Amino acid sequence: MPHRPLRFATFLAPNLFDVYAFIVRRVGQLLGVPAELSLGADYAQAEHADAAFLCGLAYVELVERGCPLEAVAAPVLHGQRYGGRPVYYSDVIVHHDSPFRCFADLRGRSWSYNEPYSQSGYGITRYRLVELGETNGFFGRVVEAGWHERSIRLVCSGEVDATAIDAHVLALTLRDLPDLAGRLRVIDSLGPSTIQPVVVSRRLPEYVRAGVRAALLGLAETVADRAQLARGFVDRFVAVRDASYDDLRQMRDACRRANFLTLR
Repeated sequence: MPHRPLRFATFLAPNLFDVYAFIVRRVGQLLGVPAELSLGADYAQAEHADAAFLCGLAYVELVERGCPLEAVAAPVLHGQRYGGRPVYYSDVIVHHDSPFRCFADLRGRSWSYNEPYSQSGYGITRYRLVELGETNGFFGRVVEAGWHERSIRLVCSGEVDATAIDAHVLALTLRDLPDLAGRLRVIDSLGPSTIQPVVVSRRLPEYVRAGVRAALLGLAETVADRAQLARGFVDRFVAVRDASYDDLRQMRDACRRANFLTLR
């Protein structure tokens, strides 16, 4: 293993940072090397990190542009809706007191998304509109919020009518901020999509990449580690590969064929 620290970066929701920090620390311990985690501010940083927690859509786009990333593992979330598979959903939320009951009710209404490289907040919404044939200004106003948590608060405050939130992030947010639960309703769920991968740089030696994968796959082998993962509603990690994200590619490509590349 390398003598310098393994440099991980996370580009996912901030309320998952502590979970990822634990994972990085344990991977370093299992490999016998220091490991550090930083919060990624720009996707250009993904190319220079040794490993990253990255949205699946961002992974697909970066690989297409030649970024040397390899998907090695992904979490399986706790809950029957996930079926023991590395998938997740995007829950469409509205204010509890709003009149909206289904996705079609949102025509002409305001919509928030976290950022355009997010499958859960942007890619899957764009694909739903293509499925519905609604590619000509379905929403009346579209707001880029930056993070899922801000989109949740925009809906709670009534500043926007609806948004699609990674169900994993939503569950953690409502656990940590239970006062928000009574102010929201889920009116639809989009997906499933293959869940966000842990990626490693192909610049690392193959044995290092394999070591990171093995460490991730072994994280749920002890009671203490399982308890730490459970705090983030994660059961375990399973192996994934590039082809695991073909479902995201197919959704994106359907949007390209429809010439529907933006929600605005």
